[in-house]
Amino acid sequence: MGSQPPASRVALEPLATLDPAALAGLPVSSPLTVRSAALSGHLLYLGTGGGKLLLFSLQDPSSPEFLRLLPIGATLPVSAIVPLPSVARLLVLADGLLLLADPLLSRPVRRLGSLRNVAAVAARRVDPADPSSCSVAISVGKKLLRVDLTLHDADELDVQTREITSVEGVKALAWVDDSVFVATATGYSLYSSTTGQGVDIFSLPESSGHPRVKPLSGGDEVMLLVDNVGVVVDRFGQPVGSSLVFSTMPDCIAEVFPYVIVAGDSKVDVYRRRNAAHLQTIPVARTGQGILIVVSDDDGIGTELVVIATTYKVFCYRKVSAVEQIKASLRRKNYKEAISLLEEFESDGEISKEMISFVQAQLGFLLFFDLRFEDAVNHFLLSETMQPSEVFPFIMRDPNRWSDLVPRKRYWGLHPPPKPLEEVIDDGLVAVQQALFLKKAGVDTVVDEDFLSNPPSRADLLELAIRNIIRYLCASRMKNLSSPEMEGVDTLLMYLYRALHLVDDMEKLASSQNSCIVDELESLLDDSGHLRTLAFLYGSKGMCSKALSIWRILARNYSTGLWKDLSENGSCGTLVGKRSGEEIAAIEAAKILKELSDEDLVLEHLGWVADIDQDLAIAVLTSETRENQLSPEKVVAAVDAEKVVIHQRYLQWLIEDQGCDDPHYHTSYALSLAKSAIEAFDMESKYRGKDNSEIDSDAQFVYLLRESLQLFLQASDLYDPEDVLDVIAESELWLEKAILYRKMGQENIVLQILALKLEDSEAAEQYCAEIGRDDAYIQLLGLYLDPQNGKEPMFTAAVRLLHNHGESLDPIQVLERLSPDMPLQLASDTILRMLRARVHHHRQGQIVHNLSRATNLDVRLTRLEERSRHVQLTDESICDSCRARLGTKLFAMYPDDSVVCYRCYRSQQGDSSSGRGRSLRKDVIFKQSWLVSR
Repeated sequence: MGSQPPASRVALEPLATLDPAALAGLPVSSPLTVRSAALSGHLLYLGTGGGKLLLFSLQDPSSPEFLRLLPIGATLPVSAIVPLPSVARLLVLADGLLLLADPLLSRPVRRLGSLRNVAAVAARRVDPADPSSCSVAISVGKKLLRVDLTLHDADELDVQTREITSVEGVKALAWVDDSVFVATATGYSLYSSTTGQGVDIFSLPESSGHPRVKPLSGGDEVMLLVDNVGVVVDRFGQPVGSSLVFSTMPDCIAEVFPYVIVAGDSKVDVYRRRNAAHLQTIPVARTGQGILIVVSDDDGIGTELVVIATTYKVFCYRKVSAVEQIKASLRRKNYKEAISLLEEFESDGEISKEMISFVQAQLGFLLFFDLRFEDAVNHFLLSETMQPSEVFPFIMRDPNRWSDLVPRKRYWGLHPPPKPLEEVIDDGLVAVQQALFLKKAGVDTVVDEDFLSNPPSRADLLELAIRNIIRYLCASRMKNLSSPEMEGVDTLLMYLYRALHLVDDMEKLASSQNSCIVDELESLLDDSGHLRTLAFLYGSKGMCSKALSIWRILARNYSTGLWKDLSENGSCGTLVGKRSGEEIAAIEAAKILKELSDEDLVLEHLGWVADIDQDLAIAVLTSETRENQLSPEKVVAAVDAEKVVIHQRYLQWLIEDQGCDDPHYHTSYALSLAKSAIEAFDMESKYRGKDNSEIDSDAQFVYLLRESLQLFLQASDLYDPEDVLDVIAESELWLEKAILYRKMGQENIVLQILALKLEDSEAAEQYCAEIGRDDAYIQLLGLYLDPQNGKEPMFTAAVRLLHNHGESLDPIQVLERLSPDMPLQLASDTILRMLRARVHHHRQGQIVHNLSRATNLDVRLTRLEERSRHVQLTDESICDSCRARLGTKLFAMYPDDSVVCYRCYRSQQGDSSSGRGRSLRKDVIFKQSWLVSR
């Protein structure tokens, strides 16, 4: 059905060859012809055509030992041997008879029942729940029988036989779980061992070969042979997995997990069970007639031995372990095959996770020394047990700080010890040159063809190696490493970054959380000019003074042109846009200064940061991330007097955000704002001839500055207004003066400024309303009508004042204030309305007065009526408080009609409660008759 690819693996290796007759001490004239064989543990059973059973010990498979020969009858050729270890018996099929022997062949055989013409026999896998019994399926004539064997004390065996079903022409049997598989010349069927119900699996063509069934390890699958094809079915007869196509029609089938071994046509072939791949062919020279026999322990799992028997010879083979097969591939440097084997054994569960990691690391080292660095690191990353310190010798020559961390692993001794990259590459290139020479001489080599056809340069290989080791170390940083290992990884990673001049990666590592050893890198980075990286490293390690000193040097060098500006080559473009190198240095220094609580260090470096960017200096002073805030006294003293903005912004933060209530700082802030406002106002007045855009910009600045000053002067009560007033006394900041005079209580001056200087009638009237006295309006009216200093009377403002507040003013005082020069038509309407309002208020007062008198009279009359009303008491009347009879006693009555005796009345005086407990103060009493109706 198709040719098999050539086998290339050694799955079985020979151990020993034995001559059964010679080991048994039989003469040459009486040769043995092997007809059957069986393995049970380390015991090998052979059955001969002359009716003999031979027992060999394979305790040492390389040196088999003959134990015993048991004749069962010269006319009884042994066709099958079935070990039954659970009942300590050996079931032998000889010339259609079933015989039982003990496992060591120490006693004569005895027949099992009276069965004759037995065609096939199969044992059921032992049930772990009942380890002292077993069951056997037997085909006798047209019957399929079940025989249950139970071992009792004194080595007595209980045998129970019952019929399963009727079936004719049985060639082979297999028993899996409850299903008994039956092979006949016409096809395959299965029957239930308990109910006897059967079902056909499939039929065989007339020309097909001898049918065979083989239970596979695991206990749930069976292989059914159709010519040279093995069809695998489950215990229900349903096909599972892929079928196995053999190169010849098998004479015998055995299994050693994960391999299926078939014998036929003078050879033994080994196939992988999972994918039916042909792995190995073992030629066998047959002498005489007969078939090849191949057997293994029926278990198939855990067994390592395979026995191949010809007519006169027996060959012992051992399964080559997964590790040995992989190791052999690696020795041949057949890496693809080794990887394929690793994946195969991993899927079969033949190799542990620890060994998988070990092999991956071994592969990586071999590939590394073959200069295939990318593939090597890929395998390093797949190994879970490889330690990052194992690659340290490739980077730094021994001895070094981390020499003791490097594990002394030799793996399988397939590669030399790790050494510096340069030496690895030099040795590899020498090997490539030798391979080229050998290839020209016609000698095959194991060197990669890519290297031979296109040999890379030493520099390219070195860069490739460094980049891949960087990749491995970066991945290792994500692992849970010990502190010394982490220090080695980060420090050597910095070495490699520097070797390739990967400045961005160096700075990223140095500025992030890292375990670099500063002592190892300090001189290296300083000598190579990577001061930015060194500064980042100092900063990440808390060595702030050194970091700030470097940033200061960098800023000075950039500003003087000693170094090329970073913004020109864009090395920091991804972080800070188009800032200059000087600005970047100040930004990084500010990040450190914001966290520092060391006042002396902060103030030492504040000056040069402020020279570059005052906003950064302000952010440093006002940072709230430091544990202890700076002393305001030291900060104010240290800030350069010329840097007014820093001084103002710091005082503003101190007062508004920190809630400082020191009058000294409030006064300082007010004075600073006042001086800045005067300077800005004078500057704006001086350059009024500029173009419109510049005027608008200056005006906006002056407006914002004065607004800040005004808001602070109004909000704070802790500054000294006299000191501020002395500063702005000669300026045109009239609104600020008005605020200060108001703080000082100078109402007249405030009104003069608002009304006459600022001519803000609304503000002046508002201030009068805040004063809350009518004489303030009169005083303001006087200022409007008699401004003095040669200024014209402000009749319009005066009329506005009278219109808004004239009704509440004394007309006489208003008339006294009116100027004779004031046109009558301006004030006539207002004065007339004032007089009418005055008369209206007077008459309203009279009406209210008379209404109040009438109400008072009604109330008095109602009270008199209430007090003079009559109350009738009977002999049954009692006190509402003490519940005593009143009789002829004095009593009192409350507005809620409750009656109490005089004694209770006297005791409750001042309590404001009636006899019924009602509070006359809180619970108001109302009667309809009390309404004022007159």
